[in-house]
Amino acid sequence: MRERTRDLLRRVAKLYPCIVVSGRNRASVLKKLSGVRVAGVLGNHGAESARTAGSRKDVKRWKAALEHELDPLPGTLPGLWIEEKESSLAIHYRQCSRKAEARRRILAAAGKLKNVRVFGGKDVVNVVGRLAPHKGDALAAERDRLRCNWVLYLGDDENDEDAFALGGNIVPVRIGRKQRTHARYYLRTQTEIDDLLELLLRLREAEGRSQ
Repeated sequence: MRERTRDLLRRVAKLYPCIVVSGRNRASVLKKLSGVRVAGVLGNHGAESARTAGSRKDVKRWKAALEHELDPLPGTLPGLWIEEKESSLAIHYRQCSRKAEARRRILAAAGKLKNVRVFGGKDVVNVVGRLAPHKGDALAAERDRLRCNWVLYLGDDENDEDAFALGGNIVPVRIGRKQRTHARYYLRTQTEIDDLLELLLRLREAEGRSQ
């Protein structure tokens, strides 16, 4: 995180209830948020917020099955690797030169697993339990817990679409313009997040002066 972004987020989190919903595991996100106190951190696309007994065992079983199916791939598609998280798997192919072929083979292998939900991301295929909450479920639960009248949600990945599609009073903002998305608004780049955070600060300051 850029230092300017960290400072702005730290200040915004004191004025608004802020949560982070990430594909990373919760421990990893907390390290990146060092010094920023937020109202909630949900890892593994929201699945880590509702961990079920035996989920680690399931993840290890999925990984073993995928390694067996994909074992021939590293030789033909170097750069592919499987990341084991708390409640999910991420099969990365960012470093593969033949990304389309890698994605196709990963999806075919993941499609053989039982009781899982498979979804994409930026050069990654994710695997979670079939009944595990997605980012939209996690966001709805946090909205209710924090009693928010409105939600401003920012995301930049394919797996943010469930949150963008959430009903009710939500302002879904995508980082990077995309033609097919549930987000109704967008920022052109990550650096524009700083401008949005500054705007949120100014709005609270103006609100305080008017009272």
